[in-house]
Amino acid sequence: MARVGFIHDKLDIKFLVLYIMSRVVSPIDMPTLTDLTMCDEGVDYFAFAEAVHELVDTEHLVLKDDLYSITEKGRKNGAICESSLPYSIRVKCDKNVAKLNSRLRRDAQVRSERIPRGDGTFTLVMALDDEHGNLLTIEMLSATEQQCDRLAEQFKSHPEQIYNGVLDVLLTDFDGKEQS
Repeated sequence: MARVGFIHDKLDIKFLVLYIMSRVVSPIDMPTLTDLTMCDEGVDYFAFAEAVHELVDTEHLVLKDDLYSITEKGRKNGAICESSLPYSIRVKCDKNVAKLNSRLRRDAQVRSERIPRGDGTFTLVMALDDEHGNLLTIEMLSATEQQCDRLAEQFKSHPEQIYNGVLDVLLTDFDGKEQS
């Protein structure tokens, strides 16, 4: 049965992968790259996997710690060939990459790190950044690994509320005296 869609051969898939990789804001794993690349019904998974492997072999992509990123060579060659991709595919990719980039930026701005202590407890370091730098860093003692994970999950889910809550408490006039 003939495949439908605009992307049919391995070269088209390579152009598509380079197009996508030149637009993501940070390295991504294979499942994420797969989701982004399967935006056209003509893309065959096995041809896609082979194309990605070949792009790494030819140094268009770099694979480090199970994350793919584009090289300067890949960026340059991809830019030359991207006009050969159908407009509808580029629009679909741009939309999907924009959603991913939003999530990647947020993940980079809201971080937590669990540091084991010698007594079986943990120090949880939570940080909130914006495009200008660090807004808040909190270090907390956590009695258990489960508690530490729960605190980190809450921080990652609600960083703005936590930031505003800390500000509210710090700006509260507990003595009833007006502060200048």
